[in-house]
Amino acid sequence: MTEPSLKASVPSAKAAVAEPTAVLSTEQLLPMYRMMFLIRRVEESLLELAESGKIGGAMHTAIGHEAAAVGMAAALRKEDYLTCTYRGHHHSLARGMDPKRAICEVLGKAPGFAKGKGGSMHFVDPSLGLMGANGIVGAQVPHAAGMALAAKIRGDDRIAITFFGDGAMYQGVMHETFNMAQKWKLPVIFYCENNRYSEMTPIARTSSVSDLYLFVRAYGMESMQIDGNDVEIVYDAISKAAARARAGEGPTFIEGITYRLAGHMAGDLETYRTPEEIEMQRAYEPLARLHQKLLDRGVSEEELNKIRAEVEEEVQEAVDYALEAPWPDIAEAYTDVYKA
Repeated sequence: MTEPSLKASVPSAKAAVAEPTAVLSTEQLLPMYRMMFLIRRVEESLLELAESGKIGGAMHTAIGHEAAAVGMAAALRKEDYLTCTYRGHHHSLARGMDPKRAICEVLGKAPGFAKGKGGSMHFVDPSLGLMGANGIVGAQVPHAAGMALAAKIRGDDRIAITFFGDGAMYQGVMHETFNMAQKWKLPVIFYCENNRYSEMTPIARTSSVSDLYLFVRAYGMESMQIDGNDVEIVYDAISKAAARARAGEGPTFIEGITYRLAGHMAGDLETYRTPEEIEMQRAYEPLARLHQKLLDRGVSEEELNKIRAEVEEEVQEAVDYALEAPWPDIAEAYTDVYKA
């Protein structure tokens, strides 16, 4: 499917330059479809909760980014390290986080993975290799490089992957990390989820280079641009980058072109783009792409409907559980606090 250009100021996913050489089986794609739909429904439910006043503070979704997370989870090992941005629900769920605990955490409830203290922007679960989301733009990137360095020193064959948006590319710490990672051949994958808007600003207004993967070529790093809405392409790219990292060949930078179907955060008025632009992108979003791919392979609509119905039930159960879950005891404000 060839995607039409959005507009002159926004690059199109058809510009992707890396194509997959491996094709996943239908049996592999069906659980990916289920997980992508689960992530979508959890995040849509969170948006509804935020708009009804049940979630306090900023809450960012990654609706339309699901292929990046699901492709990553399938390509890497559970023990590999992962860091991500404050827009990290999808990465966490794809790595196996319980939707009940995830929704409880966003609501600030006691059964959340951080007892309700981390909220939407600080998802973490070391048992899943998820070493933390970060509310500071770009701050999670050097953390991943540090974990990759530790893995290299220990020689334990673990690698690290870090996700960030296009807006993070202009943080100085990013380029310091790129240089260090390449110089030391660290086993780390840098994945840029380029949704074409840094918050509310089209990337063409902020970047002198329209293809972000070219930036790291200055450091001698292997890099590629891919269609980040196709889970097979994401899986293939990350699998190859992981193989390079484990072989001691150093880091890889992947620019996955995608599109954010919801606002920058809950409550975003979205005055910076038109409804027509968003609607046009719905034909190319990850779930629509994978849905059609499965139909083309002979999977029936009935089977896909069954998967979606099961997910709807699971997510509704998780939402109900979180709404009824207890709030943390006030004494919890004084626990898990670092003391110098």
